[in-house]
Amino acid sequence: MGLMLAIHKQRSVARCLFNNFTHRMNRQMAVPEFPADRELVFTRLIDAPRANVWRCWTDADLLKRWFAPAPLKVTQAQVDVRPGGISCLTMQLPDGTETPNEGVYLEVIEGRKLVFTDAFTAAWQPKEGAPFMVATITLDDEEGKTRYTACVRHWSTDAARQHENMGFHSGWDACATQLEALASTRLA
Repeated sequence: MGLMLAIHKQRSVARCLFNNFTHRMNRQMAVPEFPADRELVFTRLIDAPRANVWRCWTDADLLKRWFAPAPLKVTQAQVDVRPGGISCLTMQLPDGTETPNEGVYLEVIEGRKLVFTDAFTAAWQPKEGAPFMVATITLDDEEGKTRYTACVRHWSTDAARQHENMGFHSGWDACATQLEALASTRLA
């Protein structure tokens, strides 16, 4: 019993020293705030299970059914949901013009978080032209529903303004309505 108590005390002291060291290091290496004028955020409480919302984000066939605000539509979707995996959605405008949106996943936490960017295309090839954004999608359980948050960071203030003027909030709201309608069903 005495040996177990001594081991417990040593672990407690080690844990305390580590926590103090980590706290000091985090203060010294604090990550600066991201400029608010380059970030757009959308959040919504979705009345659907988190697993369904996740599946709607990670299944190409389901993505095609909700990811573009009507009258736009997604005609092609390719996803390889892993860091470095491709994300390519082709959107069709009402006049029939198709615009591919290629990117890669930077971080994937199963069922909870997706981070992707258009700065790279397949095999980490830098995108032609200026990159536009990095998006972080988080899904959290809240009162039997899913708290859905999209945080979109842009390379410049102008890019953020352009995205906002394109209808960021109304577009993501329309898509979230479509996402909720789909995620609240029994997905085949």
